[in-house]
Amino acid sequence: MLWATAWNAHDLDALLSHFAEDVTFTSPVAARIIEDSRGVVSGREELRKYWQRGLELIPDLHFEVLDTYSGIDLLVINFRNERGGRACEVLKFNDAGLVTEGHGTYLDAVA
Repeated sequence: MLWATAWNAHDLDALLSHFAEDVTFTSPVAARIIEDSRGVVSGREELRKYWQRGLELIPDLHFEVLDTYSGIDLLVINFRNERGGRACEVLKFNDAGLVTEGHGTYLDAVA
């Protein structure tokens, strides 16, 4: 899967090429590592900064896709991270096929 391949290569350009300029992304991890974000990241360049910070903090980051689920304009990616933690990324797409909303969700209270 392209998503996991790009993440495991730490290739932010490949990942972000699927996101709209005005994307909104929410995550409890963002709330923890991006000061004053309250877990909300707005815009593709801010998303790049968030993910770059995450890769700096977790240089061995690696995802294994467990399942994917599709809806009308949604994709849910269920995955396991390098620590064995389980999570889902929920992505909403526009008509052009770009992600306009993303949400990181975690099985455990602490991501």
